Amino acid sequence: MSPVGFKRLLAAAVVTALVGCGASQEQSIDDGPAATESDTRDGGDASPVSGTPVEATSLLGRPLLQPTFSESRRELLEANLQSARDLLEEEPDSEDAIVWVGRRLAYLGRYREAIETYSAGLASHPESFRLLRHRGHRYITLRRFDDAVRDLGRAAELMAGHPVEVEEDGIPNRLGVPLSNTQFNVWYHLGLAHYLLGDFESALEAYRRCLAVSDNPDLLVATTDWMYMTLQRLGRATEAEALLEPITDDLEIIENVSYFKRLKLYRGALQPEQLLSQQSPDSPPADPDSAEDPALELATQGYGVGHWYWLTGQREEAISIFESVLEGSSWAAFGYIAAEAELARIASTTG
Repeated sequence: MSPVGFKRLLAAAVVTALVGCGASQEQSIDDGPAATESDTRDGGDASPVSGTPVEATSLLGRPLLQPTFSESRRELLEANLQSARDLLEEEPDSEDAIVWVGRRLAYLGRYREAIETYSAGLASHPESFRLLRHRGHRYITLRRFDDAVRDLGRAAELMAGHPVEVEEDGIPNRLGVPLSNTQFNVWYHLGLAHYLLGDFESALEAYRRCLAVSDNPDLLVATTDWMYMTLQRLGRATEAEALLEPITDDLEIIENVSYFKRLKLYRGALQPEQLLSQQSPDSPPADPDSAEDPALELATQGYGVGHWYWLTGQREEAISIFESVLEGSSWAAFGYIAAEAELARIASTTG
């Protein structure tokens, strides 16, 4: 498929995702004005176009607006936040209660408030690797990669010697079974922060540590995907291809289907355009009030395809697809941030 044809396909899918998620056009960063000198990376002002709060500024200088939700979805998220706040009021010294208030704020797209919550918690729990893990994640969301490296690196030091611990889901998967663990999340996000900074050697080391605690197929495919791309960027293609050997078609994937598809692309089992398929023939229609996020999958798949084109020397096609990813609404998605970082890096070397 030509890059123009692929871009049209991706753009059409983005529109479908926006409608399916009950999202308004205010979510698109292209609907806001260009950032001015008064904008900061942390945002904080409201968009003069929509009145929606600006959470951050993109790596390309665009305001990133707080997401909008359907009424029923927002009511659920607000109720969950209130429950978390009630628990924290009852147990003000509880590290876990602080974590959950921050997480519930982040699910509402209130990332700056989430960071403030974690920071307040760290004042009383300065050696909490859990609070550092979550604050580091949200520093990535706000494009503060150096701060993320600092927090997550410190979290890695503090969690050394602790047993691997399951991390409960705030938005449960279809089976209601938490698949992640705290150690995985520290190494995974640390690897991502290094990757976004273009420090691929440090990213590789983090992903190696992450792979050691990727103790189920979902975590395996997520870590393998980013580690594969990291090795390719380091010119270590043979090692990258060897990573794909355990990625067989019979893996039972519950959450990370997007990463599984990307790995199949690298193996040659899927074609680039197939990664945009949102549903199998027997899948039910997307529920706009569910935890499923088609825009998130689009960002993930778009970056994977764009990066694949980049690796195969099709630079013009890659840039076109990265640009298409930024037409979507899911600006907190890792694929979106990575596409943004690639374009910012390209602009800095060609401008």
